Amino acid sequence: MPNSVTSIGNNAFRDCSNLESVIIPNSVTTIGNDAFSSCSSLEKIEIPDSVTTIGNSVFSYCSSLESVIMHNSVTSITNFTFFHCSSLEKIEIPNSVTTIGDGAFYNSSSLEEIEIPNSVTSIGISVFSYCIRLKSIIMPNSITTIGNSIFYKCSSLKSVIIPDSVTSITDFAFEGCSSLEEIEIPNSVRTIGNRVFSFCSSLEKIEIPNSVTTIGKSVFSSCSILKEIEIPNSVTSIGNYSFDSCYSLEYVIIPDSVISIGDDAFYNCSSLESVIIPNSITSIGKEAFMNCSSLKSVIIPDSVTSIGESAFLHCDLSLI
Repeated sequence: MPNSVTSIGNNAFRDCSNLESVIIPNSVTTIGNDAFSSCSSLEKIEIPDSVTTIGNSVFSYCSSLESVIMHNSVTSITNFTFFHCSSLEKIEIPNSVTTIGDGAFYNSSSLEEIEIPNSVTSIGISVFSYCIRLKSIIMPNSITTIGNSIFYKCSSLKSVIIPDSVTSITDFAFEGCSSLEEIEIPNSVRTIGNRVFSFCSSLEKIEIPNSVTTIGKSVFSSCSILKEIEIPNSVTSIGNYSFDSCYSLEYVIIPDSVISIGDDAFYNCSSLESVIIPNSITSIGKEAFMNCSSLKSVIIPDSVTSIGESAFLHCDLSLI
């Protein structure tokens, strides 16, 4: 491209499937939406430091793209920038970036590691969904929310360090991270959304801090080797399907702060042998302990006014 070019417009080179290389001159300041989308032969690209604005989906479906160099002039990685870039193995995000948009690296299935700089204050939804080779990630102290489905189905992700700045982990954040063995939730976190750790089949133990007041539905559903969990005194309810199909769960402490146990909360927890329900509980939802085939004893306090249908169906109870 000649030095006279100052902007690359929307869809400029979209679907140029034989395009293998591009040299963007220093005169360019703006790259429009989908500019190189579906350039399936493009292997590498350098974005010069003159570029300050990159549109949405700029390199989406560039399935051969392995290397990207960005300079400190870029302030935002926009929505779906590297969507389905299945050959992208590594990328360095410059310190100038403050925002990573929705689905930015969605299904970048060769990406193994990434470091997000402290300059980033906002990370969108589904940013790393289906990054199946992503093993580790460093999250910056600048973010306050871990967005919906951010690591959904990242099946190779083994460990994550959540910074003290985070106050909320939202729905589906780590669902299907089947290699996740450990995660530390800091005391800053107040809310854990729906299905956050569901189908994390390698998660054996997790500690929920006293700062957490809300645990969403199905939050640990199908965590098949989770053996024990202590629910902190700050939690007031155990949501529907919270521990559904946690087949290895043997031990759970329900604190006096909890007033309700939701529908199917411990459904199919086939290794659960005993449970003590505190005097604070007023309701036990339907099928709450259904198919807990090892459950032999349960103490139901006088505070309970409602027990849902099939709450203890197919339990081996000998003492109530």
